[in-house]
Amino acid sequence: MKANTMRRFLVMLIGIIILGLGIAMFKISLMGNDPSSAFVMAVGDRIGVDFSRVLICANTVWFIMEALLGRKYIGLGTFVNWFGVGTIASLFVNYISAQWEISQSFGIRFMIMLVGILVLSLASSMYQTADMGIAPYDALSLILTDRMPIPYFWCRIFTDSICAVVAFLFGGIVGFGTLVCAVGLGPFISFFNKNVSEKLCGISSNE
Repeated sequence: MKANTMRRFLVMLIGIIILGLGIAMFKISLMGNDPSSAFVMAVGDRIGVDFSRVLICANTVWFIMEALLGRKYIGLGTFVNWFGVGTIASLFVNYISAQWEISQSFGIRFMIMLVGILVLSLASSMYQTADMGIAPYDALSLILTDRMPIPYFWCRIFTDSICAVVAFLFGGIVGFGTLVCAVGLGPFISFFNKNVSEKLCGISSNE
């Protein structure tokens, strides 16, 4: 049992590191981040505060709701995601920007975004399959699903749409990448669940 827990913890931790890379790739592509990240980046740019710090503050607010209404979703992964993702994403953005001059051509940026979709999907699959706790923002749509007769898909669309609107109002980049993240990651995540994450976590196909 302890070995399996450690195995899942490592999968979760690696997944969150990869998640930071995925967010960084979307930011560098300038084609729109996932809705929650786009919201946080837009607010950070408006008030002149780094993305990682704004994300920690936003997660604090979302965690209060998770603690009050969805305590069952809280685990170690909740806190690693809460304090780690923003910092990791900022480190990746700074490192990549310092090491390479990113072309501003549409083709290059589009390719970066496409790779970012796969990276973000793999990361989300690993972190969710490890089942070590749900991130504060991700818990919001699950809480809505628990308390309302509405499928998870639409609850997630609702929370993502609010973030996208706020990001747009704050002058953030809401583009094709944002749309893909809001409605199109599901099939990729399902693929990685079956072919990568469940195997890494030691989950058999009949569990």
